[in-house]
Parts: sequence; C-alpha cells; structure tokens
Amino acid sequence: MILSFDDCEIDLERRELRRAGMAVHVEPQVFDLLAYLAQNGDRVVSKDEIFASIWEGRIVSDSTLTSRINAARTAVGDSGKEQKLIRTVPRKGLRFVGDVRTQPDGPEPADTLNSPPDAADGPTRAALQLPDRPAIAVLPFINMSGELEQEYFSDGISEDIITGLSKLRWFFVIARNSSFTKGKSVHMRQIAEELGVGYVVEGSVRKSGDRVRITAQLNDVSTGSHIWAERYDRDLADVFAVQDEITESIVAAIEPQLYAAENFRARRKAPGSLDAWDLVMRALSHYWRVTRQDNVVAQALLEKAIAIDPNYGQALGVLATSHIFGAHMGWGDMATVAPIAERAALAAVEADSEDPWAHHGLAYVYLFARRFDDSLAEFELALRLNPNFSLAQAFYGVTLCYCGRWQEGDLAARRALRLSPRDPLSALYYGIAAYAQFIGHNYDEAIRLAHESLRQRADFVGGHRVLTAAAGMAGQNEVAGIALRELRRAQPNVTLAWIANELPMKQPADREHYLEGLRRAGLE
Repeated sequence: MILSFDDCEIDLERRELRRAGMAVHVEPQVFDLLAYLAQNGDRVVSKDEIFASIWEGRIVSDSTLTSRINAARTAVGDSGKEQKLIRTVPRKGLRFVGDVRTQPDGPEPADTLNSPPDAADGPTRAALQLPDRPAIAVLPFINMSGELEQEYFSDGISEDIITGLSKLRWFFVIARNSSFTKGKSVHMRQIAEELGVGYVVEGSVRKSGDRVRITAQLNDVSTGSHIWAERYDRDLADVFAVQDEITESIVAAIEPQLYAAENFRARRKAPGSLDAWDLVMRALSHYWRVTRQDNVVAQALLEKAIAIDPNYGQALGVLATSHIFGAHMGWGDMATVAPIAERAALAAVEADSEDPWAHHGLAYVYLFARRFDDSLAEFELALRLNPNFSLAQAFYGVTLCYCGRWQEGDLAARRALRLSPRDPLSALYYGIAAYAQFIGHNYDEAIRLAHESLRQRADFVGGHRVLTAAAGMAGQNEVAGIALRELRRAQPNVTLAWIANELPMKQPADREHYLEGLRRAGLE
C-alpha cells in the first residue's frame, strides 16, 4: 500500500519515503513513526501508543522521541513551527493532519531497473532460494538496557557472532547490514524468506555497570522450533568469551558431525581492551551510514580505539578503509589520506593477519596505489577469511572492473547482493554492477542499474557518475543533463581531470571511454 499526501509518498511494502518523486533516506524508526501517524490520521496518537508500536514497549527518553519527531517532520518538509502535517497536541500526543490518500502498489516505475539475477530487490519479490549450505541470519540482539545510546553495544555482540560464523566454510551467513534491518516487527518466517535462510539467531543484551546478561536462541524456520537457547550472566571483561561460546553452541546445534570433526573455535584475536572494542562498535555504527559527516566521526572513534590498543587489527583495518572510501567518494584528497590509510592497513595486517577487515583495508589502499595484482590478492584473502563479507565482495568487484575484467566484476557485485539482499549499502553494489555494464558497453543496462542504485540512495556519488557517463554514451541527452546536475550537487569538485587522475582505471581505453561518456554529458 502507498500513502500519499502533499508531494510525498510512503510506500509501506518497499519501506520507502519519496518526496517530489525522489527517495528520501530516513532511519527505520523515523519511517515507522511517519507510517504509523499517517495511518492513524483520524485521531490523536498518544506517546504510550507510539512507544508500544515503534519501540515495542521499551522505555525511551522524551528527547529520543522528540528527535524522531523532528526528523520525521524534516523528511516530509514540515517543521515544529509550522506543524502543517504532524501536529503536537499538548498533553495528548500527536496527530497527522495531512490529507492522506491510499492506493495499492502500482507497477515498477519506468526508470527503476531490473535487478541483476539472484539479487533481491524488495519485500515484494519472491522468496530467495536456499543455498546448498546451512544458511543463517543473526538478527540484531535487542538492547534491554533501556538506553538508546547502548544500541551499538548489543549490535556489536551480534556482529561478532556473525563474524565468527562467517569464518566457517560450511555456513552461508547473511551479512550484517541485511540482517540488521530494524524498525519493524516481522514474523520469523518472513525474515527467513526475504533473506533466504533456514536458521535465525536472535537474542538480547542487558548491560548494567560492569555486568552483562546475554540471552541467545537458535530457531529452525522450517519447523518453527527452538534448537538451542542459553543465558549468560558475566562480567563485562568476559564478553568476548561469551561471544565465542554462543558461536560454538550454534555450530554444534546445526552441524554436530562437522563440529565434532573440526572441533571449532573462533580463532580470532580479541582486542586487549573492552573499551577499544566498544569504540570500534560505535565507529562501525557510523561507518555503515555512508555519509561524509559519519565517516569523520567513525575515524575519530577508531583513532581513540587504536590509542587504547595499538594492535587492534579490526580498528586499523576499518580506519584504512574509511580514509580511502572518503577520498573515493570525493570527500577528501587522496594524496593526503593515502599515506595515513597505508600505515593503518599495514599495521592492521601485522597486528592480526587473520582479520578480514585488515586485508580489506590493505586491498583498498593497494587499489588506489595502482598495485592491482596486490589489491586483488588481498581482497581474495579477506574473502577466504570471511566468505560472507559482502562489502569485500563488492569492492573486489569494483577492483575487477577497474582492471577491465567487467564480467567478473559484475558477478562479484551480484554475489554481494545475494549475501546481503536487504543491505542499506546495496546502492553501492548496484552502482558497481552498473559500472561493470558500462565498461561492457551495455549502456541501457548500466542506466537501469544506476537508477536502481540512486532509487535506494539518492546521494550516492558513484551512482551519479556512472548514470551520467552511460546516458552520455547512449545519447540520452535529457537524462545525461539531469544526471550531471545531480552529480555536481553530490560531488561539487568533480571534473574530467579529477576522474582521470583519481579513479584507478588500469586500462587507458576504459579511462577514455568513461571520460568520453562524461564529456558527452557536459562535464568539463
């Protein structure tokens, strides 16, 4: 169902807010708040109802609710002063006063693209086929501390379990960004169908002082039964041991024979300080948002973690990745950040050669140093250490594309989409697939994929670049002109010289091909 009001549309099935025809990025809780208010516009909705619906009865502060209301108003062009759509009724609650019209889901927009094969595009798509290995999704553990600021801690517990499971070659583990989609209550079977898994892990975390209580359970979706469940009450200093125990128990429950044969252990190097781990989890929560400001915040947190534990491989690897990614997006100067990133990446690998993030960071550094063979080798090593690392799979794809191996790059991008079919970063993965098709001179396909990338994330610079070039080469002058205008908005410093000098294209013919597309679109 689609709810329409003013120049906005709320697509409940796609969980998408559109304004003036353009997708607007909002946090899941903000989306749910908007949808709930719009669907109940015939009455005043109390704060208790909002807490019960959006936060599932959890107690949150008034300031948290106020921030979500302000974000919802901003997303639809409203404000606390005007209150033309979301009105505060003193001592009563909120009421949505816009004229809401409902309509059933329509056909796909003409400019929204066919997904690559095997890529899940939205909740209305058919259920994904189960792979030939035990497929599992670890949902974000529920934060029972009553403090929204502690959300990163419960997410960090879940993410470490995902990492532990991902190191096992006989498991297909959904990447964290898909299984971490929050903001609505969904039936277990629907989650499994959307993610294409047979097992789901869920749990909760309560952190109080220097103690932590973690509960976890493993569910078999086909039978709806709990295979295993456990509760742990420990000192915070033991949190890493608890993570390993949970991971080991999951493996034992699903694959007892393999477990007996392999005698699984997590085999990861835990950080020397819980404070350092805490900072890295906070940093990752910002890094995944893929904005310039969040990238800077993530780097500051990672620097603090490294100051506490200079040999923390994951912290160093994420820091290297963050610096190179920022310059790749045009947010910073590559010549300035590359030495910083290289030092961090080399230190990461030296500190923990078994950490996938360490090798991912070094691979990304090598790519922009034009050390293409070394970059591919490091990405391949990262993927051997964690075969379910969707971000590494996608960046491996873009490296293959920069090397001129566009068919392989396209396949890597599609594998990333299958590993993480509901990933907020899937806009990047679609953009890489679009770039692959551009290199292959398949301009219509590149345009469609770029549109899909930008439908999911309207501010993604890479999507704007490839759409502009592909439309230019295809002779679609109107599309190219609009795309170039949006590209300049997203990356004000973009020029033909910047593209030629900064993007590491190995083949001169590929570079000239890309420049020609942008030139035809009007870039100078």
